[in-house]
Amino acid sequence: MHVGMATGFAYQGGDYGSDADFIRQEISNLLLAEKLGFDSVWITEHHFSTYSMSNDPLQLLTYIAGQTRHVKLGTQCIIVPWHNPARLAEKIINLDILSNGRCILGFGGGLAAHEFAGLGVDQNRSRALYNDILDVLIPALETGVLEGEGEFGKIPRVELRPGPIKSFEGRKFCGSLSGNSMYSAAKHGFGNMILSIPQRGTPPGEDKYLAVWQEVNGAGTAPPPPMLSGNYNVHEDGDHARERGNHFLSQTMRAAVTNYHLDKPGTYANVKGYEHYENMMLKTPDEVEQYSAGFGRGAVAGTPQEVLDHMWELKEQYGPQGFFPHLYYGGMPQDEALANIHLFAEKVMPELKSWESETSIDDRFLEAAE
Repeated sequence: MHVGMATGFAYQGGDYGSDADFIRQEISNLLLAEKLGFDSVWITEHHFSTYSMSNDPLQLLTYIAGQTRHVKLGTQCIIVPWHNPARLAEKIINLDILSNGRCILGFGGGLAAHEFAGLGVDQNRSRALYNDILDVLIPALETGVLEGEGEFGKIPRVELRPGPIKSFEGRKFCGSLSGNSMYSAAKHGFGNMILSIPQRGTPPGEDKYLAVWQEVNGAGTAPPPPMLSGNYNVHEDGDHARERGNHFLSQTMRAAVTNYHLDKPGTYANVKGYEHYENMMLKTPDEVEQYSAGFGRGAVAGTPQEVLDHMWELKEQYGPQGFFPHLYYGGMPQDEALANIHLFAEKVMPELKSWESETSIDDRFLEAAE
């Protein structure tokens, strides 16, 4: 079983000093991952707030590539509509070259209205940009040739130099599988990145992506097994782990409500493709608090054995090819974050890595190296 570690560069109410201090601390935690034996690190993309101060995951991962030798480097996620397809292809290829092929791609569609506005992107064009950019980007990453016309404009045939060094087949995922994005994901062979874990005991919903995948790729076929994230807290005192894990995950949701304007009715009412977010609006502070507290109970938390038991249930439910948990989030102090990372690596990860998965993303890297 592949085991990674994810971060959202999430300040979220913590006391971390200056922005620069915080960024350096986050990078140091990710560099620690290789020393502790994690298989990958994952960085998200956000702009203009302390919800997540990670505005260029490919740049940050390229720095990490130069400081490491083995850990794989994942994007969770690149927000496609915010990028020019040619520049995005170039950045991805540079990371893959400089890391000797350690890049894992995760793509998303974006939500926060202020991020679209700050980047000068009309959110009404987001869905079309997402599909059209991927339609030229993904083939270009395989062939080294980029061309096409769509919502992004028109790009004549150009040869990417430097070109890609190996195929991205089997190492590309999607973190926003809803609506039309599922068709684009199926078309391009993406696996699913399951970023949030429901509360324990929640019955699994219908696998809509499987149905779309088979519609696009044929009956009897199936997408790559998913990569499974979520928020984790491990402590030898299980009650303490649950209390702290729930607290910090609730903090994360409070920050998310603000970042995504989910307490501002009307924000998405007239935004094409985002109208359904109006149904998620929390209209009062009490509703925000209740929703955040409920979300916090989705933390995977407890003693090392209790966390392993919960993760086994998740393995049986989702059949993942790997886990990439968030081990620090929601304003968690650095001393707690380091304790959580070390205890997970020491007491959870060895058994977790011994579990079998139907397909392993690591096999794709071994094949490419042959």
